[in-house]
Amino acid sequence: MAEQLKRTPFYAQHVAAGAKMVPFAGYEMPVQYPAGITAEHKAVREGAGLFDVTHMGEFEVTGADALAFVSHVTSNDPGALAVGQVQYSSFLHPSGGIVDDCLVYRFADKIMLVVNASNMQKDWQHVSGFAGTFDVRLVNASDDTALLALQGPKAQAVLQPLTRTPLDPIGYYKFATGEVAGVPCIISRTGYTGEDGFELYHDPVHATKLWDAITANKGVTLTGLGARDSLRLEVMYPLYGNDLDDETTPLEAGLNWIVKLKKSDFVGKASLVEQKAKGLRRKLVGFQLTEKGFPRHGMPVLVDGKPFGVVRSGTVSQWLGGRAIGTCYLPTDKSAVGARFAIDVRGKAVDAEVVATPFWTKGSRRA
Repeated sequence: MAEQLKRTPFYAQHVAAGAKMVPFAGYEMPVQYPAGITAEHKAVREGAGLFDVTHMGEFEVTGADALAFVSHVTSNDPGALAVGQVQYSSFLHPSGGIVDDCLVYRFADKIMLVVNASNMQKDWQHVSGFAGTFDVRLVNASDDTALLALQGPKAQAVLQPLTRTPLDPIGYYKFATGEVAGVPCIISRTGYTGEDGFELYHDPVHATKLWDAITANKGVTLTGLGARDSLRLEVMYPLYGNDLDDETTPLEAGLNWIVKLKKSDFVGKASLVEQKAKGLRRKLVGFQLTEKGFPRHGMPVLVDGKPFGVVRSGTVSQWLGGRAIGTCYLPTDKSAVGARFAIDVRGKAVDAEVVATPFWTKGSRRA
């Protein structure tokens, strides 16, 4: 029997706007609107795009041991956070493999963990399994939380007239509580596009009111999962299920900066210490094709003519002048910028080259 897909509180708005709806992480989600992915991508780079990301999961941790517990189940150090700050981190298996990447929000009275929609149940079981020895209370608030992401260089100009909360003091990876269009929100300066922007956590009861207030600004472009993927790849933000998985460690994925081996013991620490001492067998790299082709997720990677894993993420970026870019894992000794290998594109070995990442930074657009 087919799985019954969930719908976010913005489903009717997506359909009314002509969105192409697709199954994603158990939800019916908009992959694109009539303007198309390229136009949506451009809008976020130059103006402001609005994403429905309600499918993400939110876990709340309270209790006397909340901070110690989160430190134990995540690889980064939440103890370094001040109230009102956000941290990128990960949950690990004892083997060091990545259960999921996540965001950690530190409030005065709780910690909120934001997880990927596709991993929500897995993450909940994983995190809950370590709660028994801590004085904590865990609440899965995912179904009670709606989330909109307003992204782009004009995001603040769009949002500020709708809230009395001053947005200037909310720095990158910081948040405040306030109201937007009269709707109580967590206003977080975070996102998944490489642009400035805000994520607005709120009660689904008020979803329509908030959506209508933001989209009343004609400078806001509705944006779907397709543009979200191309935007995040250009800035080398990893996607779980593509670049990250249960068999990959954060060291291999180039996420050393979210691993704090000097803090007290955490799940997966011993394995990462051992891996670091032995040296990495492979590393995640960014590449571009040096001849015509489209690198897609799952295509075989050939090193010295022999298979070595698959393409993890890939696209042809119109924003970067039609460059065919992607990510894959390569042997550590063959992962330096300039190293050559090949991608099996429908039976043809297409030449590829390791390039510096991120592929795009502000001011680096290639016409």
